[in-house]
Amino acid sequence: MADDGAGGADSTGDAGGTDGGGGPRNGPAGGAGPTAGARPTADAGLKANAIGFLDALVIGLNSTSPAYSLAAVLGPIVALVGIYAPGVMLASFVPMLLIAAAFYYLNKADQDCGTTFSWVTRAMGPWAGWLGGWAIAMTGVLVIGSLADVAVNFGLLAFGLDDWAANAVIRQGLTVAVILGMTAICVIGTELSAHFQDILILAQVFFLLTFAVVAIYRVYAGSSTLEAIEPSLGWLNPFGAGGAALTGGLLLGVFMYWGWESAVNLTEEVEDSATAPGKAGIWSTVILLVTYLSVGFAVVGYAGTAFLAENAAEEEAIFAVLAHEVMGGWDWVVLLAVCTSALASTQTTIIPASRTALSMARRHALPPPLAHIHQRFRTPDVSTWWVAGIAIVWYLAVNQISENALLDSLTALSLLIAFYYALTGLACAVYYRRHLLESPHNFLLIGLGPVTGAGLLVWLLVESVGDMSDPENSASGASWFGLGPPLVIGIAIAVVGVLLMCFWRVRDGRFWRERRGVVDPALVEAGKR
Repeated sequence: MADDGAGGADSTGDAGGTDGGGGPRNGPAGGAGPTAGARPTADAGLKANAIGFLDALVIGLNSTSPAYSLAAVLGPIVALVGIYAPGVMLASFVPMLLIAAAFYYLNKADQDCGTTFSWVTRAMGPWAGWLGGWAIAMTGVLVIGSLADVAVNFGLLAFGLDDWAANAVIRQGLTVAVILGMTAICVIGTELSAHFQDILILAQVFFLLTFAVVAIYRVYAGSSTLEAIEPSLGWLNPFGAGGAALTGGLLLGVFMYWGWESAVNLTEEVEDSATAPGKAGIWSTVILLVTYLSVGFAVVGYAGTAFLAENAAEEEAIFAVLAHEVMGGWDWVVLLAVCTSALASTQTTIIPASRTALSMARRHALPPPLAHIHQRFRTPDVSTWWVAGIAIVWYLAVNQISENALLDSLTALSLLIAFYYALTGLACAVYYRRHLLESPHNFLLIGLGPVTGAGLLVWLLVESVGDMSDPENSASGASWFGLGPPLVIGIAIAVVGVLLMCFWRVRDGRFWRERRGVVDPALVEAGKR
């Protein structure tokens, strides 16, 4: 295949990207067309200009589920690094920011809701692109059920329905109902999704800040009920606990930040699609850093390291305990923070998985029905319901094994996250490789930064594989084929993906035969600005 310009983007290409004038191209609905890459009519694609920058920013923030992420990860991080937990959160931010820059510059050149799938395909070929898209879709399948379960559990606890929360049948039934409800909102329209997210983020931030302020106040007032420690700027040193502890902490930290790119998956539906989604992704990571550091200092200061380390296995449940310790009778404030956080993330996590499936299907990399666009709502209804359906089956099936098996499936997420983030960082440098030496800006922000971020994530990926190979490091402590369950789950997902890709290559090879011709200069210029 011919390759020219910035890494092989095609001027004849498919949906996504930009036309000769730098504006977004409309993507085909239903994956149909006489030839691969044919442009559809304007009303066939997703609804353009449905939401603005702030809506995209909110969706990016909510997709990470800040309150839930803190609740699930803070205890284990403290168990590893003690008082230096804020420093690990700061260090974890670095690769996320560098990869966010890659998303920004790649989105400038190609506004495709498939993001990593489309960009890696253009830069590195269809095989790598397909696997990147598969990884994104599967992260949604693995985590949606867990997020909805946490939303239900904390919501019931907030309203004093502890017996309902302890009843597996009731909790799982309500979890399925929540997934179906959030999916319906996603299908009804991007605007409705955005407005709902606006409400949830305001509630979540208010509850979190209230908790942090009260905790810090009680530390300095000497009224902490636990072994309080006065906060220090020295806690921001990520190397304070040593290299091995830092590695484990960074793996958890990457999970905390994961999800901000949902804003970029909405690129075809956001105003100023060439720049606004990428900016929303970058600003999401910055706001998350501030939030995590604030709450991290407050929690470590109030509870002390011993309490958090001893209760690290409780994961998100630790916030239920801390809520009562800090807020007393007002503990429902923190419980609702985690509930709204998980509820919001349940909805926003459906977005990247469904839109990646849409992008793959309309380029004939998956069955064409997945590219169907709802005639009235102009959302990818078929792929959205498929993602929700598979997530429900996975959630119910894994729960039949054990609750710990569900936690192990979440641990496997780090493998998929590191993989497709690293692919995106490399794709950015490859796509613009012939323009990296044109200016220091290009070299640092489009080349070195994304490659460095990718390198860090590859290192974390290798380290996580080593850790997950030991069954004792899993939530269940069980051994599957002599390995930890999270690694087995990750390997199984990769094998299924490769088999499905090979099957579809034989069944319909049009995606693998796309022409990638000579790059349109307008694409390169749009990306460099």
